[in-house]
Amino acid sequence: MTTYYRPLVHQGAARPHEAMPLAGGPLWFTHAEVLERGREGRVVPAQEIPEPELSRLTVARLPVAGLDMGRPHVMGILNATPDSFSDGGLHNTLEAGLAAARAMAEHGATILDIGGESTRPGSGTVPDAEEIDRVAPMIAAIRAEREIAISVDTRKRAVAEAAVEAGADLVNDVSGFTYDVGLAPYCGENDLPVCVMHTKGNPDTMQQDPQYDDVLLEVYDFLAEQIALLEAAGVARERIVTDPGIGFGKTVEHNLILLRNLSLFHALGCPILLGVSRKGFIGKLGGEPQADRRAPGSIAVGLAGLGQGVQILRVHDVAETMQALRLWQAVR
Repeated sequence: MTTYYRPLVHQGAARPHEAMPLAGGPLWFTHAEVLERGREGRVVPAQEIPEPELSRLTVARLPVAGLDMGRPHVMGILNATPDSFSDGGLHNTLEAGLAAARAMAEHGATILDIGGESTRPGSGTVPDAEEIDRVAPMIAAIRAEREIAISVDTRKRAVAEAAVEAGADLVNDVSGFTYDVGLAPYCGENDLPVCVMHTKGNPDTMQQDPQYDDVLLEVYDFLAEQIALLEAAGVARERIVTDPGIGFGKTVEHNLILLRNLSLFHALGCPILLGVSRKGFIGKLGGEPQADRRAPGSIAVGLAGLGQGVQILRVHDVAETMQALRLWQAVR
């Protein structure tokens, strides 16, 4: 039976001498919850966590795409699509996209995520050539104008190749490298950092009654398996970012379970990206049907994630999130 260790995270300068650093950062833990399928969790001192699990929980994360993983980062979302759930059609011209990229960078985003295919629930697949036409010119224009980390949000090798040629630094695959079998080898061959996300089903079907026996451990196991696949393809673990895929093939309750237990994913030994911005569960719980008015709820969940050691927040509302992040850091 597989045993999992979820660190119980604390913050503050007053810390016991036995406290362990979380991912080499300022947060720490003295105890962890032990999780096993079919059994109730139990709490043990951190010193009882065996190697290599303890090492993966505590070792400092190396920089990814030039970003210091010892501090939080905000990833600005730039969808060059006509049909994304929140901002479809707003940035699907080169001029509009470049203006949005400038604004997000000036407000404090340290990485931009450029996507040319909507993955909202119910969306369909976009042909490779069309997706390339949407993202490659925009990436090239941003790269020509400024030095900022750029991620391409794609499931497809051909699109990734064109995006990297245009100047992208990281490949962010919402399918977790399950859609295109050629994408992981391409990233390995070219020494590219990646983000591997969990999803259940395809965008057009993923929200049709998703079922799990244990959503937390199933998502963890999927990410562990895909990390192993990426390593076999030549992508070093220290160049892999993980994303539990909030809202991708999950009910509101599934999302909440993952959010309450985010610290478990540090045991994978990789930085964690959290993407909750404007998503449907925030509208349902926050009572806001209009997606572009969900910044307060998105920020609240994002700060809760930072409190569990998440390194990257993927957001639409960069200025508002950065203001909240600065205040969170100040009072912490």
